[in-house]
Amino acid sequence: MDTSEIYSSPTSVPQLQVLDCGQSSKPRFGNQWNSNQAYLLSSQAAPLELVLSSYMEFVGVLLVSIACIIIYSEYVCKALSVALAEKGVFVTIVDFSEERGKEVLALVEKEIAKFHSKLEFPSSMYIRCDVTNTRELSAAFEKHLATYGGLDICINSAGIANPVPFKNDQSDGSHSWRYTINVNLIAVIECTRLAVQCMQSAQKPGVIINMGSAAGLYPMAIDPIYSASKGGVVLFTRSLVPYKKQGIRVNVLCPEVVQTELALKVGDFMPMEMVVKGAFELIRDESKAGSCLWITKRRGMEYWPTPMEEAKYLVQPSKLRRSSSFKAISNLQIPQSFDKIVVHTLSHNFRSATSIVHTTLRLPINPDHVLVKIIYAGVNSSEFTVNFGSRSGNKNDLDSRLPFDAGFEAVGIIAAVGDSVKNLEVGTPAALMTFGSYAEFTMVPSKHILPVPRPDAEVVAMLTSGLTASIALEKAAQMDSGKVVLVTAAAGGTGQFAVQLAKLAGNTVIATCGGKEKAMLLRDLGVDRVIDYKAEDIKTVLKEEFSKGVDIVYEAVGGAMFDLCLNALAVYGRLVVIGMISQYQGEHGWKPLNYTGLCEKILGKSQTVAGFFLVQYSSLWQEHLDKLFHLYSLGKLKVALNPKRFLGLQSVADAVEYLHSGKSVGKVVVCVDPTFSLQKETEEIA
Repeated sequence: MDTSEIYSSPTSVPQLQVLDCGQSSKPRFGNQWNSNQAYLLSSQAAPLELVLSSYMEFVGVLLVSIACIIIYSEYVCKALSVALAEKGVFVTIVDFSEERGKEVLALVEKEIAKFHSKLEFPSSMYIRCDVTNTRELSAAFEKHLATYGGLDICINSAGIANPVPFKNDQSDGSHSWRYTINVNLIAVIECTRLAVQCMQSAQKPGVIINMGSAAGLYPMAIDPIYSASKGGVVLFTRSLVPYKKQGIRVNVLCPEVVQTELALKVGDFMPMEMVVKGAFELIRDESKAGSCLWITKRRGMEYWPTPMEEAKYLVQPSKLRRSSSFKAISNLQIPQSFDKIVVHTLSHNFRSATSIVHTTLRLPINPDHVLVKIIYAGVNSSEFTVNFGSRSGNKNDLDSRLPFDAGFEAVGIIAAVGDSVKNLEVGTPAALMTFGSYAEFTMVPSKHILPVPRPDAEVVAMLTSGLTASIALEKAAQMDSGKVVLVTAAAGGTGQFAVQLAKLAGNTVIATCGGKEKAMLLRDLGVDRVIDYKAEDIKTVLKEEFSKGVDIVYEAVGGAMFDLCLNALAVYGRLVVIGMISQYQGEHGWKPLNYTGLCEKILGKSQTVAGFFLVQYSSLWQEHLDKLFHLYSLGKLKVALNPKRFLGLQSVADAVEYLHSGKSVGKVVVCVDPTFSLQKETEEIA
C-alpha cells in the first residue's frame, strides 16, 4: 500500500489528550491524529506491529525516545536507532553531542522515509541534552510528547567510563567518579521516572529498556565505578517489576564487550546485531518485566539470574508464607495400635515380599523422637532395589534385619514429640524420607523431620522425585544455561521435575516417553522436543535434529537407553545416572550389566558419566525442598500427580505394580488415610 494515500485521507480527526510530564500539571493537546491512519501506520511497520498491538487504540504508531549520552554507548545507540527506523518507527534521539546526534538522525530519517512520505510532522528528531540536567531531560520528554502525542518505548543507554582511575583519584570526584555515577545511574533513574510518568499519564502501556552491562553482573577491577553504576542500573530495573500491573514493562539489557573505539583497536567485541536482537526480544515478549538479559559472545543470550539461582537468595514474602502455611491441628487422636507394611522376604516382587501387620504403638516416645501421622506416601521405582538390597549392595545385611518397615517417603502431621524436641510442634505438617512411610503412624528421630508448609500429595512428589532432580542437576550435572538437556522417562515422578528445572535454567530440553498422554503432559510442561518412542525412533531423532549431541543427560532407564544416550552425548557432555528402571524387574531381580568400551568413549570426548544416589546428599534436602515449594507456590513449577487414585495401605502393592507397568503419568501417590480432610483448615486459612 502507498502510504501517501493514507495521509491524504479526509477522514475526521479526533483529538488525543496528552498530559504534560514537565513542571505543569495542566493537560494540553498534542497533535491531531486519525485513528485509522495510526492503525495503518503500525501495519506498515511490521514486524514491530506485533510488539504493542494489544494496546494500540489511538496512537498506533510506535514512538521511541532514546535517551543517551553517546560516548562509549555511541555505537549501541546508533545501532538501536537505525534498527528501529528500519521497522518504520518514529525515533527521538537525545544526546549531548550535536555532531553525533545529527549523524544518527540522518541515518534514521533515511530509513523511515522508506515507510512514510508526505508527513505533516517530523519522522524523527534530535534533541541536544545533558542527561545529568533534570530540566533538560524533562524538556526533551515534553518535546517528544508535543510532537508525537505519546510514548510507547523508551531506551535509556547513557553510559561512560570513569575518566580517572579510582585508585589514583585524589579529587572529590566531581569531574570523575561522581560524574560517572550521575551519567550511568542517576540519569537512567531520572529517564525511567519520566518515561513511567508519561506512560501513566497517557494511560497506555509501554516498554522501557535500560542499558546495563555485563560489568554490572560481576566485578570489573579496571573500573569499579563503572561496574558499581551498572550494577545499580541492573538492580534498580529488576526492582520495577510491579509496574507490569500498570502495563509498563521495565527491563535491562546487559551486553558484554560491544563495539566501541577501544574494542575496535583490540579487535575483540560482540556483534552489534546481538544487542539489537536482545533489545527487540525485550520489546516483543510481553512476559518480560524486571528482566535482565545478559548477552555474551561466548554464551549468546540468557536471562540472569535463572529461577533456580534466584530461589537461592529470594526471601519468601510473608504474605506467601501465610497463604501456604498450615494451621496446626490440636485434636489429633493417638491410637493404641496401627497398621503398617513390613518386608518379610527379600524379593523383586513387592506383593509377595511384603504384608500388612497390626502393631502396638509403643509409648512413651523416646526423648529425641517424633511420632508422625502419615497422610500421603510416595511410590518410587526403586522400591524393588532399596527395599530389597539391590541398589546399595547390602543384601546380606538387610536379610539379617528382616522383617523391616517398607516405604521411604511420606508427608503427614506431627502427632507427638519427645521431651527433648524443642523445634517441632504437634499438629504441624512434616515430611520424612526414612524407612517406615507405608504406615498409618511412624516414629522417627527428630533430625529426620523435614518441616513443610502443607501435608499435600504435591509435597510428596517433591521428596524423592523432586529432590533427586533438583540436587542431581545442580551437583552431578553441574547444569547452567544455554545447554541441550535430554531427560529419559520424563513423564514419571522425577522426570517431570527435571524437564521443568532444566527449562527454568534457560536450556533446550528433549524428553523421551511412551504414549500420547505422556507426550501431552511433557508439552504442557514446556519441553522443546518430546520424543514418543512408541511413535518415533529416539536414535534417529537425536541424530537428525541434534547432530552436535546433547550436553546433559538425566538418565533413569538404563540398559539399551543408557547406550543410546551415551552415544548421543556431546563433547564435554555429562550423563547422570539416577536410576535404571528397565533393569529393576525380572525373574531374578536386578542384574548389573556390562558396558563394554565405556571408558574409551568418555575419554575420547572428555565426557563424564556420574552416578547419583539421593541418600548421600541428605544435608541438602531441606534447602532444595524449600526451593521446590517456593517455585511451586509462585506457579513456576507444576506438579503432575498420576490420576489413578490409590487409597489405604492395602493399595500400596497395586500402586507399586502400576508404576512399573509403564502406565503411570506423573507421580504415583498413595493416600494412606482417605478419611483425612483439609477442608476445614483450608477455609480457616482463606
